[in-house]
Amino acid sequence: MSEAGEPELLVEVRGSLGLLTLNRPRALNALTHGMVVMMRAALDEWALRDDVLAVAVVGAGERGLCAGGDIVSLYDEAVSGGGAAAAAFWTDEYRLNSLIARYPKPYVALMDGIVLGGGVGISAHGSHRVVTERSRIGMPETGIGFVPDVGGTWLLSHAPGQLGTHLALTGAMIGAADAIAVGLADALVPSRLLRELIAALELLDPAVEHDPMAAVDATIDEFAQPAGRAALLAERAWIDAAYAGDDASSMIERMRASGHEAALAAADALVTRSPTALTVTLSLLRRSARAGSLDEALALEFRAALRALAATDFAEGVRAQVIDKDRSPRWSPPTFAGVDPAVAKAALAPLDERERQRFGTDEWEAA
Repeated sequence: MSEAGEPELLVEVRGSLGLLTLNRPRALNALTHGMVVMMRAALDEWALRDDVLAVAVVGAGERGLCAGGDIVSLYDEAVSGGGAAAAAFWTDEYRLNSLIARYPKPYVALMDGIVLGGGVGISAHGSHRVVTERSRIGMPETGIGFVPDVGGTWLLSHAPGQLGTHLALTGAMIGAADAIAVGLADALVPSRLLRELIAALELLDPAVEHDPMAAVDATIDEFAQPAGRAALLAERAWIDAAYAGDDASSMIERMRASGHEAALAAADALVTRSPTALTVTLSLLRRSARAGSLDEALALEFRAALRALAATDFAEGVRAQVIDKDRSPRWSPPTFAGVDPAVAKAALAPLDERERQRFGTDEWEAA
């Protein structure tokens, strides 16, 4: 149940639309394990119902769709030395992400306001990703000593040039135009028109709509407006040059040497991140770019996530940013010079027997 005693997820069928409302507005609709399980169950049911032509996901309140997963519960797992509950959560969450990506009906994500981490996972894999003038989207995991997951490395590694590398490593938040440019969204609908858009989707007629995907396309087009200029595209020259290769430390050096104002700002951001998290994230991005499917990338992220939980930087990052809020994480090691060159390879290697026993799981697989 939510803070007010209401369900954490509202599941409704309105006309021809299956509507999922994330209902933890005081927590910016952060995902719990129960919400993930309920979303999956609803989607499975609606996939078989002839009267449900499309699905939409929205966030309760005015602040955003979803701020990600419930990192405080993951922090508790990290400091206690556990991990089975976190592994179970990620198993189900990633299976939900995979289902959304291959869902047989239109899946409309209304990415209004804040959309971070796990919020990207339940939206950007959908068939119809709608942003608004209020959208602020990002994968900020390196700032807490973690790695982009929920298929984030798959999405960002397929962005134009090195734009996705920039966003994954810095954790920068972007608006509507940039989200469309990098492939995280499809169309902009003003926030004041979202209720009207939902109402129009409810009125799709099963008797006449032989191509629901096209019908939803047309419906969104009725409300869509130009997103404007994508600022990131104007930065591609220095971004593509700086983020080439597979060494994060060298990337920072190139940014410093360029003298470009935005590059210097990116370098300043990167030196505050966990060197280990940056190293593993970069390896994940490069592996995901070569992966044959989203599911293959999710399997790699699952391994990296479990290893991050078992290491020290994740707990320290959450402590500094969320628990104590001193904004001064003490990374271990504190610099790239101390990062073992083999750390990235080890983070993405198959789970060993000791890890399988600790986390109570085997390798991740879509279900």
